[in-house]
Amino acid sequence: MEKANKESQSPLAFLKNLLIARWRSLLLLLIGVYLPLQVFEILTVKIWENQAGFPWDVPILLAVHSTANPQLDVLAVTLAIIGLPWIAIPILGAIAIILLLQKRWRSLAYLLTTSVGSVIINRTAKELMHRVRPQLWQSIAPESSFAFPSAHAMTSVTLVAILISLTWASSWRWLVLVFGSLYTIAIAWCRLYLGVHFPSDIIAGWMVTLGWAIGASIIIKPHTTKVKSVDSDRPKDETTLLPEEKKLINEE
Repeated sequence: MEKANKESQSPLAFLKNLLIARWRSLLLLLIGVYLPLQVFEILTVKIWENQAGFPWDVPILLAVHSTANPQLDVLAVTLAIIGLPWIAIPILGAIAIILLLQKRWRSLAYLLTTSVGSVIINRTAKELMHRVRPQLWQSIAPESSFAFPSAHAMTSVTLVAILISLTWASSWRWLVLVFGSLYTIAIAWCRLYLGVHFPSDIIAGWMVTLGWAIGASIIIKPHTTKVKSVDSDRPKDETTLLPEEKKLINEE
């Protein structure tokens, strides 16, 4: 008892215990939120100062273009269509309806917050940056909107992040992670192959979406599944507020 009281009065002991208890959350905050947003900021500042971007933007585009052939043309155009934000809307809509019917309201809140936030971030950044698309060759699938950040890149990461969140408590998460990563890379490749994005547009889209999706998950806690309701297999925390959330509402 005396040892516990002594530790509670020691700031070093408190700090040690706090870091031991919260190190996973802090590491996730650092790697999953701060670092991606820091990379996005660096890219944004550089492109704001110079629309031409980075020295490696053009060489990478030309290297990808050098592999062009009719078969890859078809693949790139197909992937570009699959990766359209408008294609993701019915997919996310169907998932949202399923979550609503299953009363997985917390997961539904995460889906809506992440997807809508991603759209707002993309449109706002494009209008602020006004970065024109590459004009290195005549694209077989040209685009007319602004380039930075890539909407295709942001959509792919948003979709994969939501699917990983929904499958986090199951063994399916590894399958989703592997195929989701391949899907994200394939979509990025098609944008470079078609010559409608600089590599920095793609990286910026990945980073800002990753930071937003992980940040939203830390706040909304879509994988809170420890408490089970008595009359349902669905986690109680999916349909009720957590104690700290109720406290915040009462303080308002």
